[in-house]
Amino acid sequence: MAVVWPSTDFSKGLNRQSLRRFDLRKFERVELVQRVLEELYPDTPSPLDHKNNFELLIAVLLSAQCTDERVNMVTPDLFSKAPNAYEMAELTADEILASIKSCGLAPKKSRAIAKLSRILVDTYSGSVPESFDDLESLPGVGHKTASVVMSQGFGYPAFPVDTHIHRLAQRWGLTSGRNVNQTEKDLKRLFPEMRWNKLHLQMIFYGREYCLARSCFGLSCHICKTCYPYRKRPVITKKA
Repeated sequence: MAVVWPSTDFSKGLNRQSLRRFDLRKFERVELVQRVLEELYPDTPSPLDHKNNFELLIAVLLSAQCTDERVNMVTPDLFSKAPNAYEMAELTADEILASIKSCGLAPKKSRAIAKLSRILVDTYSGSVPESFDDLESLPGVGHKTASVVMSQGFGYPAFPVDTHIHRLAQRWGLTSGRNVNQTEKDLKRLFPEMRWNKLHLQMIFYGREYCLARSCFGLSCHICKTCYPYRKRPVITKKA
């Protein structure tokens, strides 16, 4: 026999302070997030197409201010010309730009790709360095890009925080969201290190499918509703 839950709104007549007792506690929210995301996304393929760590580095660099779908549209042409640092270093910034011009900030990115490729050839024998500090010293490579390469390329524990993760962490009450650095620190503190690499991709997938920037607002997706069942006001998240 199917269970029919009562339709009574228990929030009627209660103030916001009283309703907070129905919210999940933080450790319960952490457990919920891990369980739901693992059920939805047991497999987490990289959203950026690449065949080696050099291609991954370039694809992640291109993904700033650009969708992964757009990056995957432009990289086949670019990588057919230069699948490694040696061949990329032989291209001019204008030749690189011709392949990536539909990406946001394309002129700036093309110059960065040309410069970093030359550095990889001259300093690292054409290889992508296996170090956060070395990666972040390259033109156009910030902490998030370095974290993605270290986690997806080399398997080091990292928790790259993009706009999706920054938004979800605030809606789920896992961080104050003061900035992406604080969000990264909070998430690393809450989740086991062994889960970081997979979890950051699971959060990205969930944010794109269920808890979008211009919908949900902390009110309608399954995780938001379960964490805060009587939340009434939209969550205004701080931007990354």
